[in-house]
Amino acid sequence: MATGTEPQPKSGGVRTRTRAAITAPHLRTDRWWLAPAATAAGLLAFVVYSTWRAFADADYYAAPYVSPFYSPCLAENCEPMRAGPNADLFGSWWGLSPAIIILIFPLGFRLTCYYYRKAYYRGFWMSPPACAVAEPHKKYTGETRFPLILQNIHRYFFYAAIVVAGILTYDTVLAFRDEHYEWGHMGLGTLVFLVNIVLIWAYTLSCHSCRHIVGGQLKHFSKHPVRYRMWQWVGKLNARHMLLAWTSLVSVALADFYVYLVASGVFDDPRLF
Repeated sequence: MATGTEPQPKSGGVRTRTRAAITAPHLRTDRWWLAPAATAAGLLAFVVYSTWRAFADADYYAAPYVSPFYSPCLAENCEPMRAGPNADLFGSWWGLSPAIIILIFPLGFRLTCYYYRKAYYRGFWMSPPACAVAEPHKKYTGETRFPLILQNIHRYFFYAAIVVAGILTYDTVLAFRDEHYEWGHMGLGTLVFLVNIVLIWAYTLSCHSCRHIVGGQLKHFSKHPVRYRMWQWVGKLNARHMLLAWTSLVSVALADFYVYLVASGVFDDPRLF
């Protein structure tokens, strides 16, 4: 039903003759733009930092710590890591930074994540920028056409993210060594890695795809009590998916930055015992 008699512009999108005849772009009086602007700034900062670190190809290993951006290291040009995540699968022909090989998997998982879609759709594409604020696009096709239809592969990136999280868990276990690879030691970096892996697992398991895998396609929860209990646990994590998405994003960047500081000689890793 029209709310006025003003002529509607023929620009397409939400401003057509079939929509409410409101000439104002929106009726919100609050600072609605702060949320999408902050989201865009946060994601852009991570993209800039991670791109720099991925192409740096240096200062990513300081025994016993390896940057999560470079783990596992799948090229011959990786720094030697004793008992570390080395797997020379790409041989000597790979001349670029080894981080580029592995980062596609956690990046693909986050890029297609349901929360991150909402975040960068609003922050960068303004689709829509905020509730009750019209998007500037003339036509909306959702995720039915290329390239956004590729968002449907999120469930497959989830399986890859599980593998990556498992490898980062192995790296965290190795962090209980000292620089001479002796076990039974713990440094400040160990705590950084512990916090990071907890947040990585919490974010990964809070994924909507995980919730569907655990409890999906069941007609009667009463006949599957174990899966029902697991579905409840994942559901509680899923309710905090946004928080876990941001905290794990910050923690993985901080873990990499900590390794960079130690590897570049800015300071020595403080030992707790």
